[in-house]
Amino acid sequence: MLVLAGIVVLHITAIILLLVATIDNAWWFTDSVATDVWGRWELAGSTWHYTNLKGDYAEEYLQVVQAGAVLACIFSILGLFVFVAQLFTLSKGQRFTFSGALMLISCLCVMIAASIYTDIFHKQDQGWFGHSFILAWISFVLTFILGVIYVVLRKKSE
Repeated sequence: MLVLAGIVVLHITAIILLLVATIDNAWWFTDSVATDVWGRWELAGSTWHYTNLKGDYAEEYLQVVQAGAVLACIFSILGLFVFVAQLFTLSKGQRFTFSGALMLISCLCVMIAASIYTDIFHKQDQGWFGHSFILAWISFVLTFILGVIYVVLRKKSE
């Protein structure tokens, strides 16, 4: 029972990290610019002004990063619901493969989003990656670990 509680806590942690990485405006920073996958905030005087990203980057890559981040959240949330449903429906000795597959798909989506962002955006810019970018990579590791755990995990008792 303690193992299941730990897995659920780890899964909820991964979902929260994915949501923060997707929603928060901290993927790239300079002294006067903060950028995420949805918009750009520029400091003018003492006020931050929102601008759209559409003209700044190649739109195809931007849409892939956005879609990957959103899909990672969706598949991870779906994986948690499927895991809870499988706890009540699987017979003894069966594996949680469907939950594991959803988590591995979530892992793949966040990896694609973060790696494209790493390779395509801000190559020539002077700045640093923000905490949302780092959270995306941490959630990649967590979703991968959860996917492997779900694929290996067997239901012990009914």
